[in-house]
Amino acid sequence: MRTKLCTTAAGLAGALLFTAGCSGASTGSGGATADAAELKLTNTTAKASGEAASVNWLVEQEPGSLDLDRQGNTSGRTVLANVCERLLQLQPDLTTEPQLAAKAEYTDDRTLVLTLRDGATFHDGSPMTADDVVWSLKRHAQPEMSESDEYEDVDEITKTGASEVTVTFKEPTALFMKALAGDAGIIMDRETVEKQGDDYGTPGQPDACTGPYRLKSWDSGSSITIERYADYWDDSSPALTKNVVFRWATGSALVNAVSTGAADGAYLTATGPAAVLAEKKGVRAYYGQSTTAWSLSPTDSGTLKDTRLRKALSLALDREGIAKSGFSGLATPWATPVGPGAWGYEKATFQKAQTDLEKSTAYTASPSSDDIDEAKKLVEEAGAPAQPIVVASDGGESQTVITNAVRGAAQKIGLEVNVKTVPPSQYDEFFADPKARDGFDLIAVDWYISKADPVGFYDNAMSGNANNWLGYSDSGYDALVKKAQQTIDDKERAKLVIEAQSKFADAAVWIPLVQVPSVLVLGEKYTGPPASMVSLYYPWAADLGTKG
Repeated sequence: MRTKLCTTAAGLAGALLFTAGCSGASTGSGGATADAAELKLTNTTAKASGEAASVNWLVEQEPGSLDLDRQGNTSGRTVLANVCERLLQLQPDLTTEPQLAAKAEYTDDRTLVLTLRDGATFHDGSPMTADDVVWSLKRHAQPEMSESDEYEDVDEITKTGASEVTVTFKEPTALFMKALAGDAGIIMDRETVEKQGDDYGTPGQPDACTGPYRLKSWDSGSSITIERYADYWDDSSPALTKNVVFRWATGSALVNAVSTGAADGAYLTATGPAAVLAEKKGVRAYYGQSTTAWSLSPTDSGTLKDTRLRKALSLALDREGIAKSGFSGLATPWATPVGPGAWGYEKATFQKAQTDLEKSTAYTASPSSDDIDEAKKLVEEAGAPAQPIVVASDGGESQTVITNAVRGAAQKIGLEVNVKTVPPSQYDEFFADPKARDGFDLIAVDWYISKADPVGFYDNAMSGNANNWLGYSDSGYDALVKKAQQTIDDKERAKLVIEAQSKFADAAVWIPLVQVPSVLVLGEKYTGPPASMVSLYYPWAADLGTKG
């Protein structure tokens, strides 16, 4: 999908300070409480050299299905990234490389030709064919499937050679190629999936994929085991770990399992355990790029319809305080609603645009007295709303800090805020049912996109988009985003995205808060897997092994 949403119950990652162009050592085992000023990003860990018979890995929850077309959550993706392959493959630095497609190229701005890899086989030994590719892509495109929105601009998908598939588009699209490195590009064995029918992706059924691991067993309620596939088609870099056993835990249970060695590693989805585990002996924590950022999303209730009020609130927010108190000291103030992992091209250009926004008065890390005075003037000009601003919270630590910060900022500038806490299950409904948002003016969201291109986020503010809760409408903005989506040249697309980003920020469509990179924790004898959010799409277990 173009945009993936995480609520606090299923957020992508923990957080830390992002330093552009910076990589290096992770926090060491037994280190002191993480200091954001000292943390540095590293998208990879040291290469492994020794084999491991079996590694125990934690995910947040048991997947409801291992058919990502029907149910794609973080846990399922973390497992299947090692089992199922895409036509293109997202790399640890969030660039893309050929995978099941040896070559993918546009012959004109509406025609994409995929030259398929020779010798790729499914886990039952049958060869991957152009027919399987056509069928898989058409399955992803079916309206009821989770990746169908990636195919909205697709006109036809046809077999044009024994090892060639051609995709034609109704209009040019720059993002489809990137989508093929995500779930929209997974290739499955048609015969296996059709034979299993509705049982595909359920416990007791084999997978239908081509990756370096295959599904060995799924003991519902207990564990999922994947095993190294001995006949994997690509023998250039054999996997070192023979078996990976997945179990599920969160909070203190996760901390206890990793710190005692009952679990050997995890990609974390909450900052609390990340901060605690970074201090434990025998555990190493690594921090990598992600596209995730926390923001406040205004609704169309009317209380914050005036742009001046949204800007005033943004001016008065203490993002530095939110980063320190709401994310265990592992976050950084951020001026855009998408993290730096989205900068899969023209990185220096996007970094400069980010820096420019951070210098603007509405998106500073911590408000000065002048910022507060300016915010008060904006409120006076707009007129304070007759009713209090109602802010939603699910009661979690991060959201409690955020909502308290909103209330404190509002009080300083003459606005009144009421915080209404709802159960996490009800909070999840905000993202699916517009009626669930009735009575709320601001909702905190942690949002990530599944591809390394910021334009994959900014379509959320286009007129009529289901994620445009504010009802923001600007024909100029819509035209910019649409043109960016259709511009295949990276340099030109970056210019258009940044222009749209500037309009988005100037209108305060969302109010960005902090960005949250991904977190990997490993037992000290293991190394190899990437630390970036690529773990959802890249076969990270194939790189996992011992230090030798």
